[in-house]
Amino acid sequence: MQAKVIATLGQELYYTEVVAGSNTLITDEPTDLGGGNKGFNPFEVLATSLASCTAATLKMYMDRKQWVVDRIQVEVEATQEGSITKFNRAITFEGGTLGEEEKKRLLLIANKCPIHKVLTGENSIETELK
Repeated sequence: MQAKVIATLGQELYYTEVVAGSNTLITDEPTDLGGGNKGFNPFEVLATSLASCTAATLKMYMDRKQWVVDRIQVEVEATQEGSITKFNRAITFEGGTLGEEEKKRLLLIANKCPIHKVLTGENSIETELK
């Protein structure tokens, strides 16, 4: 898996346009931190990555198994205290007829989503000035 994004911050304090291919995402800081609250803050984007990846991974698996629900909802609450970041993830399936065994399997599948693996795995960041 690979991703390339370009974040550009101009004269408007903290307002950042992030481009990935042909898609654009706006990030900003809340007004109490001096931003304009015009988009997700970067910490929310991190939680969004886990939530959306989990939902997509579950949907792909359920489609393969032909398990049908009306809606998958993934709620992620991220908190940071010092150097520890904690993610609480709650998954809700609406509609359909999933049994307990299917739900247990889906919990295992949720933990296999690529972003979950990235967040719980070993990471490195290399930075250069151009």
